[in-house]
Amino acid sequence: MNGTDKGRAAIKTQFLTTKEKFHELLDSGGKGPNEDKASDDAGPKEKAEDSLEEPQEKKFKVDPDEQESTGKQDSKRMRGQNKSRPHMKPTSYDNRRLCPSIIQERETKCVYGDKCKFVHDVAEYMALKPADVGEHCYLYDTFGKCHYGLSCRFAQAHTSVDLKNLANEELVKAMEGKTPVRNSLDKDLQWRLRKKVVPFTVSDAYMKTIFKGGHKAGEGWKKAATAENGKARQVCHFSYTVAKFYISKLRHESEDLFGVQVEGCFPDTMTRCAELLNNKIDVDFVDINSGCPIDLVYKKGGGCGLMTRTNKFEQIIRGMNSVLDVPLTVKIRTGVQEKANIAHKLIPEMKKWGVSMITLHGRSREQRYTKSADWDYINTCSQLASPIPLFGNGDILSYYDAMKARETEVSGIMLARGALIKPWVFTEIKERRDWDISSSERLDVLRDFTHYGLEHWGSDTQGLEKTRNFLLEWLSFMCRYIPVGLLERVPQRINERPPYYMGRDYLESLMASQHVGDWIKISEMLLGPVPKNFNFLPKHKANAYK
Repeated sequence: MNGTDKGRAAIKTQFLTTKEKFHELLDSGGKGPNEDKASDDAGPKEKAEDSLEEPQEKKFKVDPDEQESTGKQDSKRMRGQNKSRPHMKPTSYDNRRLCPSIIQERETKCVYGDKCKFVHDVAEYMALKPADVGEHCYLYDTFGKCHYGLSCRFAQAHTSVDLKNLANEELVKAMEGKTPVRNSLDKDLQWRLRKKVVPFTVSDAYMKTIFKGGHKAGEGWKKAATAENGKARQVCHFSYTVAKFYISKLRHESEDLFGVQVEGCFPDTMTRCAELLNNKIDVDFVDINSGCPIDLVYKKGGGCGLMTRTNKFEQIIRGMNSVLDVPLTVKIRTGVQEKANIAHKLIPEMKKWGVSMITLHGRSREQRYTKSADWDYINTCSQLASPIPLFGNGDILSYYDAMKARETEVSGIMLARGALIKPWVFTEIKERRDWDISSSERLDVLRDFTHYGLEHWGSDTQGLEKTRNFLLEWLSFMCRYIPVGLLERVPQRINERPPYYMGRDYLESLMASQHVGDWIKISEMLLGPVPKNFNFLPKHKANAYK
């Protein structure tokens, strides 16, 4: 591989292999093919991943009216998602759950009595419960007590011989008064929001200025997002964080500067949302996502659709600014159509509307991720935005990419896919170096993620499988990383597709696999065997890996 093949990463010749040999190594568990054959002869083994297939190749998708008029499909319009994929709720893996009154060791009996749908017989539950995953419980070791008690998948670490939940009183006392996670909305407020009885005085006053008559309330904010969540942010140790409100408004104590991103296309909904954030959420800034390209959002007028609906866009920005005590920022793309940039026309208007910062993704909606980001155009727009800071976004996967981006006149840079593929990229940028991270160090990063997931979703079967689901979604990005020591040319480019290669050890090879079954093997190293009825198909299948 000489590195001149367009779209393919340049990997040193001694590490290159074929698809057959690559999967033969992984299927053998790192052993030689003869050893693996001998073990297969000893008896058939049923593997969870045997029932899992490679994600189907992406299908072309066009607008029905467009296809009818042209009579053929447009090869440029491809989507990076596996739609209509099977979905299993975490509760499906734990049908016979122990009653909370038993788990929490309440003195009073269950208020539901015989009508309770949960198990009350501890002996019966312990006979049905899956085997523990490990000997140490992260929650017990960190907080002194695991509130999941006998239902914890690491229960042996804090269960007495008479099946009582143990506590480290010294550690529990040290943790008193500490709140690792903030921004939880109380149940009463959630109920009042559902019943639409929460007053939005400031928002309603603003809406009267733009609607002289009555107006129809818009929809709530919606957006599809998968791999981004608070646990991944903790692993990355971002210098500042933008959390998507519909996914995670929760702020961890480790996040010094924290912002919430919202998406919508109705001025009333967006303004009320901003007022709620301002009054109830500990946030340093609020960001409007007007760069989302997906059809579900765009066809309703949100995301990139706002860039062509300037009246609505202005009403949203002015309305949110009127209710916020923190800065309001905006994320946009170059435009909607591939060869019709409009960001340079929109930026001067947004300055008048009162935005505090603009982030520009250097691609149009139609381009998605199939073309390189246009940093020359980003640079032009940064000059137009001055004195308002403009951050550039697109194709940053290494220290070199970040330094090249900073050669423009942008005020800063934003990372998205790069942080999912290589979460240690922030360390590389900070220390101005390439990090040839080992497979064991990468596994430690994943272990930290599972710990944070168990802390957030719980260490019982339901929480463990929820954590596994997010871990697998993340691995669908992380498998695209190519270790620095294997590259013939440094750095790796974000849109380069790696050929089949052997890692320097079995784990490094396993982490390079784009097969779902191999991601499950990695998850089993951290979270134990998957349930018998386990099912998973990744959501994201980027155009760069069709």
